[in-house]
Amino acid sequence: MKVVIPDDYQDCVRTLDAFAKLAGHQVTVYNDTVTDEDQLVARFQDAEALVLIRERTPITASLLARLPKLKVISQTGGGAAHVDMAACRQHGVTVLAGTGSPYAAAELTWGLVLAAMRHIPDEVNNLKAGRWQHTLGTGLKGRTLGIFGYGKIGQLVARYGQAFEMDVLVWGRETTRERAAAAGLEVADSQADFFERSDVLSLHLRLNPETRGIVTAENLAAMKPTALLVNTSRAPLVEDGALEAALNAGRPGMAAVDVFDDEPVRAHPLLELANVVATPHLGYVEKDSYELYFGDAFDNVVAFDTGQPVRDLAAGE
Repeated sequence: MKVVIPDDYQDCVRTLDAFAKLAGHQVTVYNDTVTDEDQLVARFQDAEALVLIRERTPITASLLARLPKLKVISQTGGGAAHVDMAACRQHGVTVLAGTGSPYAAAELTWGLVLAAMRHIPDEVNNLKAGRWQHTLGTGLKGRTLGIFGYGKIGQLVARYGQAFEMDVLVWGRETTRERAAAAGLEVADSQADFFERSDVLSLHLRLNPETRGIVTAENLAAMKPTALLVNTSRAPLVEDGALEAALNAGRPGMAAVDVFDDEPVRAHPLLELANVVATPHLGYVEKDSYELYFGDAFDNVVAFDTGQPVRDLAAGE
């Protein structure tokens, strides 16, 4: 098959052990992101299979209508909200997804917590510039870690907090609160209580119509001036523009973010703020995760090509 893989920013897909699974197929890899539909059509027009890296390129109805040769979309990871399933059904395009792992994202979350609370990026830059000890960091022991969303990643981050002897406080929908209580964790009385009490507050929610903008300007304004907000999930969980305004107002005092509304980012208001630690969506960008994600995606391409049974998301299977 003719396979196209877009958005391989690091030019690393060909270096993966899993890439050998596509031996015998004609594979084209692009290392940049384009958003113009005409450019996407030019790149994808001969593709029989697309292997998508997470949500980096949305697959819209208008794009699919211009790709008559496309037979299958194989998604890295388990989510495919960026793919128009109805349009795939209409055009007879099979959509396949694999599995994911929470560990890389949880580990990066904790790395951001430590980096922000102890001002590690600033002090690295200070030392390289010949400046010695210019900040005073804040420890984690005895402080309150707020976990908004107690799924697989949230559960891991909660355990990391406990290992650092933090008090863990959980908030989320009713099933989340029930699961956290069953695990022996404290559940906040309300969302307002949750934001007011957390010293470090980490978001671990899926983005959907119900969670978009779930973190409001009012929530942020209620946070402590010493508190840290961490977002390694999705940027639109926070009300548009609210985080920048809140950080400029001093509540919360800091933020650590790995996600942005439009990626890749070249410029953003958050990147101009001294009280922000930011990374370029690295949560799942890690060797073991890539081997797992791409291994599944490539297995699905091979299974489809050889006529093996597959689970087509577009067909609702």
